[in-house]
Amino acid sequence: MYKSADHKKEEYKRYLEKSGVTDALTKVMVNLYEEPDRPSNAIEYIRKYLGSNHHNPAADGGGSSDYDAIKKENEDLKKKIRELETQIGDLRIELSKGNEL
Repeated sequence: MYKSADHKKEEYKRYLEKSGVTDALTKVMVNLYEEPDRPSNAIEYIRKYLGSNHHNPAADGGGSSDYDAIKKENEDLKKKIRELETQIGDLRIELSKGNEL
């Protein structure tokens, strides 16, 4: 039974290494350790780091700002799509009224 548990641990370890989890966690922990100004919320720092495709937020002075900018742009584009869809609907109504005359 002891060998079975060791075997499962090794299998799990290989799985984590193969999927990049071990590397990602190591990198984020090293970055957190090397951060000159320790973040007040280490969990949030780790979430942002891992949530940005293993991007190093310390490398360019703020990887999360890129994420925020892209997120805002995405929201703006979605809003623009809704506006254009409404405009298309209005134009279709006007067009159908013009065809009735």
